[in-house]
Amino acid sequence: MKTKIAVFLMVVMAWGMAMGQGSLAPPPAAHPKVVIFYSVGIEYDHLLFAQQALQFFTANANKDKYTLVATTDWNQLNDEFLKDVKVMVWLDDEVHSQAQRDAFEKYMEGGGAWLGFHVSAYNDRSSKWTWFRSFLGGGAFGLNNWPPLPAKLVVEDTTSPVTKRLPQSFEAPSNEWYSWTPSPRLDPNVKVLISLDKSNFPIGIKDVIPPTDVPVVWTNTKYKMLYLNMGHGDKIFTSDEQKNLIEDGLQWLLSRQQAATGK
Repeated sequence: MKTKIAVFLMVVMAWGMAMGQGSLAPPPAAHPKVVIFYSVGIEYDHLLFAQQALQFFTANANKDKYTLVATTDWNQLNDEFLKDVKVMVWLDDEVHSQAQRDAFEKYMEGGGAWLGFHVSAYNDRSSKWTWFRSFLGGGAFGLNNWPPLPAKLVVEDTTSPVTKRLPQSFEAPSNEWYSWTPSPRLDPNVKVLISLDKSNFPIGIKDVIPPTDVPVVWTNTKYKMLYLNMGHGDKIFTSDEQKNLIEDGLQWLLSRQQAATGK
């Protein structure tokens, strides 16, 4: 496993150097700027997801008309760097310092947009960042299934621009699913778009999620934000439905920003 991680880190670092310290050369200035924050010294399955996500967003940037910048330097999460960022994406990690937390709060409260995956939303009952928990809908991490497993997902709102290309239900590839306590659904500002179907429960072998409400994709309507629980391992982008979901989710956030600014 250590050998695999070392090889992966070399590939990711080489990719970042080739792109100019983790950044992509910008297309025309009229395109809105999307910044991806990710980390490499983390759980291997999250690294695998990050690698494929970077490839996915890079491939879509010109087609979907956005400027893409990717960085592993979370200290760039500051007012100056974020001033022209339309959407911020967290792939496999979260902020590491109070200064970064403060900058993120200011960015979101000021009308910024956020797309978060899987572990980027992790917080437990000991977490002291209460603003972030409220931002996510009030829930802390409850349980997860182990090992990662495929699951049937139910699309609760097929009229949303985020889910417009999805059927009413579909089989999602292997992932580590999180439950939240309390469920974000209980927050009146949260709109759940996708959840685990009841037929999945109990889900897991070593670690099991019993029958309960497990939102998978949702937005807190007080903010321009979208959270997706997908993001563990190398199977996430094997699903056309999930690729459409991720692409349309980012496009929805960008469209909200363009509507707000007229650009």
